[in-house]
Amino acid sequence: MKALIALEDGTIFEGISFTGSGETSGEIVFNTGMSGYQEVLTDPSYKGQIVTMTYPLIGNYGVNPRDMESKTIHPTAFLIKEYQDMPSNFQSTGTLGDFLKEYNILGVEGIDTRALTRHIRVAGALKGIVSTEDLDPESLIAKAKNSPGLIGRDLVREVTCSLPYGWTQDGPKDGDNFSTASPGKYKVVAMDFGLKYNQLRLLADRGCSVQVVPATTPADTILAMNPDGIFLSNGPGDPAGIEGVVETVQALLGKKPIMGICLGHQILGLAYGGSTYKLKFGHRGSNQPVKDLATGRIEITSQNHGFCVDLNSLDQNEVELTHVNLNDGSLEGMRHKKHPAFSVQHHPENAPGPHDSEYLFDRFIEMLKA
Repeated sequence: MKALIALEDGTIFEGISFTGSGETSGEIVFNTGMSGYQEVLTDPSYKGQIVTMTYPLIGNYGVNPRDMESKTIHPTAFLIKEYQDMPSNFQSTGTLGDFLKEYNILGVEGIDTRALTRHIRVAGALKGIVSTEDLDPESLIAKAKNSPGLIGRDLVREVTCSLPYGWTQDGPKDGDNFSTASPGKYKVVAMDFGLKYNQLRLLADRGCSVQVVPATTPADTILAMNPDGIFLSNGPGDPAGIEGVVETVQALLGKKPIMGICLGHQILGLAYGGSTYKLKFGHRGSNQPVKDLATGRIEITSQNHGFCVDLNSLDQNEVELTHVNLNDGSLEGMRHKKHPAFSVQHHPENAPGPHDSEYLFDRFIEMLKA
C-alpha cells in the first residue's frame, strides 16, 4: 500500500505501508540506533513524533514482552528503509508489523531514510504527515504545516500515569504510599513525566522501594510519604509547556535528594531559574559521546531529547556543569552546589544502548545513604 510522507517545507518522500492504511502527523525525527527499536517505540519521550530509523534493516529480531519500556507505543508513525517480517531470535514472540498493528501505528518501509535524515540535519526537525489515504502532495504539505508542533505543548499529561503505583518484580501495581511497592532499604518517589520501566528496575536492583506518582502530584503529598529520595523521570516535549511541575520541584529542592533524567533534568534547570531551548534536530540514538568533567571519562550514551538547558541562563555560583556533549558542546549534566540534587540529559538507564552511565544510579544511592 503506497504511502506519502510530506514535510512542512514541501519535501515529499514515498514508501510502502506494512501495517495497513492510515494518516497521522507529528514532528519527524531520526534515531541512529542499530537495534533497540521496541524500546524506542515504547519510550514515552517520543510522544507526538514520527520516528525514522537510520539503520537500514529493522524487525529482524522481532518483539517480546521483556523489552517493553511502557505499556504502549508512543510515536505516531515508524519510518524505515527495509522491513524484515521473518524475525529470528530466541526471545521473539511476534513480528514488528503485528506489534505496530496491535497499537494502530503506521509503519512505512522503502523510504530513502538516508536522504530524509540528511534533510533533517540541514533543515532541522520538521512537522510532517504520513498517509496512505491522501496521496495528493499539495494537500499533505498543507496538512503538515497546520499540524501542531511540540513547542509550548504539555505532552506530559498525555503520558503520565493516571493513578499512583508501586514497582514490583512483576511490574507496576496500583497503590499509593509504598503500599504495593516491593520493599527496599531506601524509599524513592518517582515523578512520572513519561518514565521508562528500566529506570525503576535499576533503582529496585539497588535496594530501593519505588513509588511512582503522576506528574501533577503536589509537593506536600510527596513529602508526606517521607521518602529518602525523589526521582524525576524522562518525558516528551517542551519542558516550558508543562503546567505546575516546575513549582512542585522548586518546593522539593533541599528537602530530599533529587536525581533527574532527560525531561527531569530540564525541569530541574527551570526550577533553578534557568531556561531551555529547542535543539536543531535533537539527540536520538545509542551512540552519543558525553564527557564526565569530574573524571575526564568519555561515555557512549543513549539519548532522546529535542530540548536542552541553557547553561548561560543558570547561576553558576549555585549550579555546576558536570557533563558535556562532545558532538555539539551542549549541557549533558549538572549538580546543585547547595542542595543534594543532580541530573543528566542522557539516559543512564540505557534500554536500549550502552551501560556506561549506570554509575549515576549508584551516585544517587550514595546521596540517599548520606
